[in-house]
Parts: sequence; structure tokens; C-alpha cells
Amino acid sequence: MIPRIHQQGSNTLGLLHYLYGKGTHEEHIDPHLVASFDGMAPDPGRDPAVTKRDLQHLLDQPLSLLDAGRRPDKHVWHCSVRAAPGDPILSDEQWGDIARRMVAATGIDPGDGAGCRWAAVRHADDHIHIIATLVREDGRRPDHHRSGKRAQAECRLIEKELGLHQVAPGDGTAAKRATSAERHKAERTGRERPAREELREAVRRAVAGATSEEEFFDRLAAAGLLIRKRVAPSGDLLGYKVALPDDRNGEKEPVFYAGSTLAPDLSLPRIRERWTLPAEAAAWADGSRPEQPTLPDVTGPAFAQRRATAATWQALLIIDHGDAGAAAAQIAAAGEILDALAKTSAAQTRAELREAAFVFERASRSHVKAARDLVHSGPALGRGEDGATTAMLIDMAFFLAIAAANWHAKKHHSQQAQAARQAAEHLRAAYQVAAHEPMAALGQRGRRMAPRVRQRQADLLHQVLPELAERIRAEAGWPALAATLDDARRAGHDPAALLTDAARRRELDSAASISDVLVWRLRRSAHLPALPESSHDTPARGSRRQGLSAPTRQSPPSAVNDAGRRR
Repeated sequence: MIPRIHQQGSNTLGLLHYLYGKGTHEEHIDPHLVASFDGMAPDPGRDPAVTKRDLQHLLDQPLSLLDAGRRPDKHVWHCSVRAAPGDPILSDEQWGDIARRMVAATGIDPGDGAGCRWAAVRHADDHIHIIATLVREDGRRPDHHRSGKRAQAECRLIEKELGLHQVAPGDGTAAKRATSAERHKAERTGRERPAREELREAVRRAVAGATSEEEFFDRLAAAGLLIRKRVAPSGDLLGYKVALPDDRNGEKEPVFYAGSTLAPDLSLPRIRERWTLPAEAAAWADGSRPEQPTLPDVTGPAFAQRRATAATWQALLIIDHGDAGAAAAQIAAAGEILDALAKTSAAQTRAELREAAFVFERASRSHVKAARDLVHSGPALGRGEDGATTAMLIDMAFFLAIAAANWHAKKHHSQQAQAARQAAEHLRAAYQVAAHEPMAALGQRGRRMAPRVRQRQADLLHQVLPELAERIRAEAGWPALAATLDDARRAGHDPAALLTDAARRRELDSAASISDVLVWRLRRSAHLPALPESSHDTPARGSRRQGLSAPTRQSPPSAVNDAGRRR
């Protein structure tokens, strides 16, 4: 159940016309009162002898207790309360009780006999609107400070008592949602989304990878946004606003939004924090942490994705074993990596990655250098080594999102935990697309290996992971894992040691495809190309290496099925 306190207004009759009207899309059906301050307010919805002006006069009578100069300019209080889509339809009596609880909890009518006058109108099955006049019967103003938080807390109690869907408690960190007016304006002007949401995403893209204020504002300008900077008399920059060039108000002027109104972490002070990293994050970002890999000789997006994958693994270690501050910094860093990954990814994974970055915003707070590498490396094409390193990075990002969700859950950060879990679902869907081709190619290489080579890898698997060996060999991804173990041996590594290390680093039982997980862990830790050239294939007995063809992009049925079961 979601309560929403709307901006205060000055036109009681105008709001009543909307509440009792047909709605902007004929959606208001049978508008009528379900409760009022005295239980006897006239109802222009059900009583043909009553007008909306009659109700307005009754609600606004306390204004006459004040001299004209003392009457508040904004005296109309408006709150809507909406049930969740899956909740049962409540009766008028139940909605009336909810309205009385809301005005009591918010201080509009606390039950002392002299509260504000109010009325609750229902014009749909799933919500009500409460209108009140912000002058009490005794002429004083109501104590409705922080009425939004009070309303949220009361709704949490109502949900439990009525057995409704329980919304996670708010924590004040969510980005402000577009208003009804903004959504309707977007529909009128043919926009897919409200201007606020377009601007929020554009600013996030500009932040991702920026190393300074100058670069940040250059990116905003390059994205075509209008920018206004707030400068102190001393010349110091205090804040900024942005607007879409074609988003205009009634006076044909651009509609500007301050960064802080787009999202709490997009204010200029919060953005500046991204360039002042905690010690743990700074060490990770500049590459001074131990175990930094010598990466394969690749360039461009694939190289940047390998660096980001290594950085994400370091973040996982810190989340698991670091203190609270360091863990929070690394969860924050993941937010920008997802922003950058969504910005640079190939078309087939872009939609899911954008959604993952959008919802993970609730779990993130600060940012580091790994994302800058992705942004500056340019767009990814999603093929060959590029596509395989994308799958590798998404695989690691999935685990990071799960780790972030678990960390937040332990800290009782319910909003952030839920956001991280939602991001993990989008990452899982993106992985299925990104991993389809590279896993199919690796699987084909594994199936083409000589029987004695395949048996050697099977024996190694039983030796290192006896409890999981049969399950792994039954998976469609086993040939890809066998090929990876053989690649590691050919590169001079000890496959048994690598496999032991990969298996113990994080649990495997919950993975839908253990083979997939181990493939990417092994290829990352052994610094193997994510998708080797076909010339590295192991020939079957009696075949000649020169005669082998490149891996086909047509995935066999088994690989397709495995991708569908991912995680």
C-alpha cells in the first residue's frame, strides 16, 4: 500500500473537480465519499442535490476564522493511498477506516476534537484520495511535519493487519518518481518516458566514467542537455540543473531539474564524493591491490571488460570479508560498473543491463575507476572475445549483486536488498544472451577433443570435486569446462590447483549450471582468452589441426537448454 503526499495547493474546488470528474482518460468510475472529518459531509458523487461547491464551502470554513492576511496561500492538503496490484478489493468501509487512520497518523486530524476538515474520495477499486484544509477548527495550523514518513509507517501497519502485500519500508534514498502531471505530459507529447526519468538516466551515463567536474559537464553537454550552474559569489560551483531541449512549460521555457531532485546521489556534492574514494576503494581502483592479473594481449572493450571483471572479483572479496565501510564502498562501485556496462554493451544485452543498472541504483552510493575503463574503451560489439568477456563480466556482476543483496539483508536495508535482487534477475537474463555463443563454441571444442583428453579432464574433476563431479558431467556445459581445463594445462597452469581454488572461493551448490560458473572463474584466474581462436582446439585422434574449422555460431540444443537454465 503506497501513500503519496502531493504538493500543497490553493484551489480546493479545483481539486474536487478532478476527484469527482471523469479523469484524464475516463478512468474515474463512480467517485464518491467513503469518509469525512465528521462523517456527515455532503457527497456530490452520490447525492444529486449536492454540488462540489457545497463540499468546498464546508471544508474551507475554518479559513474564515483567520484574518485575510493570516490565511495560508497553500491551504489544500492532498494525499492518495493506493493498494498493490495483487491485493484484494477493499470495501468502502475499509477504505474509510484507512482514511481516518491516515489523517490521524499524519497530524491532519489527530483526534483531539479540533483537527482539520477533510474528506476521502474513492473513484477506483484500488485507491482513495484525501483532501483537507490546512487550518484546524481552533484556527491553528496542523502539525503535519514529515507527514510522508508518518503515512508510510501507518501503511506498513495496515498491510499487516489486513493481510495485504507488504511493501519494504522506505529509507529516504529512493529517486523521486515522476508525478502524474509529468507522466501525462509525456503521453501528450509522445515521449516514451517522463522527462525526469530521461534526464536521470542521461546524468547517470555522464557520471559513469567521468574523472572530474569538467568532464562530467562536458558529457552532459555532449548528450544534448541544457545546463544551468549555480555559482556562489566567491565563484565556487554550488550545484547544477539540467533540462531536455524540447521539454517546455506553458511559457515555452525549458523545464530544469536539479540533480538532487533526479536522485539523491546525483546532487553535485554526492557526485564529488565519487572522486574522493575510501582507502579500500582507491587501492582497488588504481590497481595497487594484490593479485592484479597480467591480462591477455587484447585491447578495446574486451581488455576493459577483463579489468572490470577482476575489479568485481576484488569487490566480492571485500564484501565477504571487509568491514562495513569498505563493503559499502564496493557495493557502491558496482553501481557505476553496471551503468558503464549498460552504456557500452551490445544491442542484444543492452535492455536487460540498463534495467539492472536502474534498479541497482538503490544499492549503490560511490564509484571507482573500473567503470571509467569500460566507458573509455568504446562500445562493445558482442562477438568473439568481446562477447565472451561480456559474458564473463556479467557472470561476475550477477554474483556481486547476490552478495550485495545478502549484505544489505544482514544490515536490514530492505530497500537496497530488494533492489540488488531485482538487478540480479536482469543480469541473469542478460547473461543468457551474452553467454549463448561463447559457451556453445567452447562446448563444441570440448566435444571435439580426443577421448583420452576428455577422460583426463573427467578424472581430474572426480579427483578435485568428488561430490559434485557426476552432477557437473551431466550438465550441458561440461564439454566447455573440459575444454577450459585443457586450455589451462596447455598454458602451463596446474589444472587441479586452479579447479580447487575456483571451487573453494564461493559456494557452488546454488548455481543452476556449475559448469558455467567454473568456466568463467578458471578463464579469469588463469588469464586465458575468454574465447580462444579455433587454432587452439585439441584435435580428435586422426584429425589434422590445419583441417579444423572455426567454431560455429549455431548453438547445439544442449547448449541452448543450459543457457535457459542459467542460475
